[in-house]
Amino acid sequence: MKYPVSFSVVFALMMFLFQEADSQVKVDVKGKVNNEADNRANNATDRVIDAGFDKIEDGVKGIFKKKDIKKNNNKESESDADESNPSPENETGTGRSSVPQASLKWNKYDFVPGEKIIFEDAQEGEQNGEFPSRWDLAGGGSAENASFGEQNVIYFKEASTCIVPFLKEPAKDNLPDLFTIEFDCWFEPEEYCQYLVDFWDHKNQSESKIDIDALIINANHAGIHGTGEGYYPGEEEKGEITNGFWRHIAISFNTRALKVYLDDSRVVNIPNLGINPEGLTICCDAMNTVGTEGKNRFIKNIRIAEGAVKLYDKLMSDGKIVTNGIRFDVNKATIKPESMGVINSIYQLLKDHAELNLSVEGHTDSDGDNASNQVLSEKRAQAVVTEITKMGISESRLSSKGWGETKPVGLNNTAEGKAANRRVELVKN
Repeated sequence: MKYPVSFSVVFALMMFLFQEADSQVKVDVKGKVNNEADNRANNATDRVIDAGFDKIEDGVKGIFKKKDIKKNNNKESESDADESNPSPENETGTGRSSVPQASLKWNKYDFVPGEKIIFEDAQEGEQNGEFPSRWDLAGGGSAENASFGEQNVIYFKEASTCIVPFLKEPAKDNLPDLFTIEFDCWFEPEEYCQYLVDFWDHKNQSESKIDIDALIINANHAGIHGTGEGYYPGEEEKGEITNGFWRHIAISFNTRALKVYLDDSRVVNIPNLGINPEGLTICCDAMNTVGTEGKNRFIKNIRIAEGAVKLYDKLMSDGKIVTNGIRFDVNKATIKPESMGVINSIYQLLKDHAELNLSVEGHTDSDGDNASNQVLSEKRAQAVVTEITKMGISESRLSSKGWGETKPVGLNNTAEGKAANRRVELVKN
């Protein structure tokens, strides 16, 4: 028996479901809708094939190609605070209707975060509905702590809201000659939204010293007007966002040069910025009304760190490399993709210097059970070894060890201290 299928009806139904899901705050709903749409589409495809519609088989596959969406909704608490907020859906770099879906290539990622943490906020222990405790409001607008897809986030409730981090002496120059900034920001389906990063504190510092426009970040583009900008590869033509997604933003400044990364790709490379950055302000921009409905503008996992010397020089002078840039999923030894900048650098170091052998050693903060932290640190150290050997380095040149919480380098009662204790050390053998 043949099964007549109207592709326009199925497609319209899918679009309706997506629109309904977008009106909800919880990402889990959208995930379920996506999965259900995929299942129904695949079933429809099977019926068409059974019916012998060979002429339109390729069209069916093109319309209903199954998405590769990796769920990461782990509800367990994490003793390592900066890993406590997994993305509700790992859709970074995807979800535009008029551009190809990006395939993240972290094996080419070259961003290495600074080693000395200046400011850290993973929204740990924040009270929902209150103003973020580690930030101050600069000007008007409104921001609150919120829960989004089982995560703690900072929610920009109004357009033109700007926030600045609480630092000890906010009026002074708080950014060294080498520094990095990282955070995750959310882009909502069918919403226009862009985030601004200014390299001065809007509340406590003078704009006159920073004569340059803000860094603008939107779904597929970043840049400073008149200075340097770029698009995520393959997304030069802005397409409509059909799936909400997180983007990992990484910013690196080295004396004069500024680099900006969206997920796995460097999109801005300015050799001479022409200013001396002194502070940080993050805003949700009001241009073009910042969304048709003005909802779901979130950031999370913000870190400012002082830049480090080259890894080889550090290894030769100190006998080890200490990094907070290798990060893991919640209570697991699964390496997060943004860790690949550090891992790629270590791989290249070992490749260039065949005489080097390293002991990879994992450390945690003091949150959670001592025994569990010990086991977790051992598994994470081994995961790093496994990743580097997969890239081509002989396993005989690497060993692994876990120290749990027994060797802190910072206080465990501050966010920055905990972040410093959650680290991987690569010790020269």
